[in-house]
Amino acid sequence: FKYGNFIDNLRLFTKGGSGGMGYPRLGGEGGKGGDVWVVAHKKMTLRQLKDKYPKKRFVAGEGANSRVSALKGAKGKDCEIPVPVGISVTDENGKIIGELNKEEDRILVAEGGIGGKLLTNFLPLKGQKRIIHLDLKLIADVGLVGFPNAGKSSLLSQISHAKPAIADYAFTTLKPELGKIMYNDFTQISVADLPGLIEGAHMNKGMGHKFLKHIERTRQLLFVVDISGFQLSSQTQYRTAFETIILLTKELELYKEELQRKPALLAVNKMDLPHARDKFHELINQLQNPKGNSMFFVSDFLHLFENQMIPEKNMKFQHIIPISTITGEGIEELKNCIRKSLDEHANQENEVHFKKQLHNLRFSNTISYSKLPSKHVVTSSGKN
Repeated sequence: FKYGNFIDNLRLFTKGGSGGMGYPRLGGEGGKGGDVWVVAHKKMTLRQLKDKYPKKRFVAGEGANSRVSALKGAKGKDCEIPVPVGISVTDENGKIIGELNKEEDRILVAEGGIGGKLLTNFLPLKGQKRIIHLDLKLIADVGLVGFPNAGKSSLLSQISHAKPAIADYAFTTLKPELGKIMYNDFTQISVADLPGLIEGAHMNKGMGHKFLKHIERTRQLLFVVDISGFQLSSQTQYRTAFETIILLTKELELYKEELQRKPALLAVNKMDLPHARDKFHELINQLQNPKGNSMFFVSDFLHLFENQMIPEKNMKFQHIIPISTITGEGIEELKNCIRKSLDEHANQENEVHFKKQLHNLRFSNTISYSKLPSKHVVTSSGKN
């Protein structure tokens, strides 16, 4: 299974614009160079930023030179870097420059140089160069995804040291409830149970957007579904465990396709109920028979959904674990799978990083060899 290419950090080169030339004879001042700003946008993701600006270079405009018709040169054009909300900006040494916590928050990251004037002997200054790191502030390693009453709160209290409020009604969790899984070797993994998701969450029904916004800030997803299915209220349709997974997948896709690229696990809860085993085998069978990549499931199930509720891509689960928060079945295995999955992901990220460094090293060596001036090449006669 190829891990999702969800991005939660980026390294960028930024440079403020140079100032404009002064005009010594008439005492004219050159324009200041443009500044580079990082600005938060609701719809943006780091993946989109990287795709749109593959070179990851952001340079502001130069200030205009002073001239007879305009002694005070115009300021250079500012450069804005659009980033998602929830970003922490640090410099090359890891020092925090600032954080963007709501839409339209902005941070100055590279200042333009001042224009030439008397003080500078009418010569302009260059803009500030700065390498910056953008980090999506993760609230947890693992985010629990599931419709109300799937048993997410019970699961969180079983696997971690959290004590969430557990009640028998639909909207139990109104703010992210955080817990930590402690392992024997003292490793800790943070888990967030997020506000209850319902059908239509992408349209901001219920706690929809708040939930989906939080989920972006977790490293991996853990789907939790009730083996006996789900019904929000007597007015809404009953959904089987399989249909629940389809709907959860669709909600993620409609909000931001990128969420489907995150590594995901599936915990099938309430295995202590009668006939749970048979239902579980049926569910595995349904999940293993998707028809092509764009068709999530075999035609037998198509009649269950309006076309627009069928996801474009199926969710690939690295592990599917049957559990019961009542009897404790599968809980230890689930904890081990979460650990394994995060370790695999970290190893893969390190491998990609290592390969990139190796490539850059080889590339820079090739360039330095090819650029050696010919006079320094030692000839066979030993002369320079």
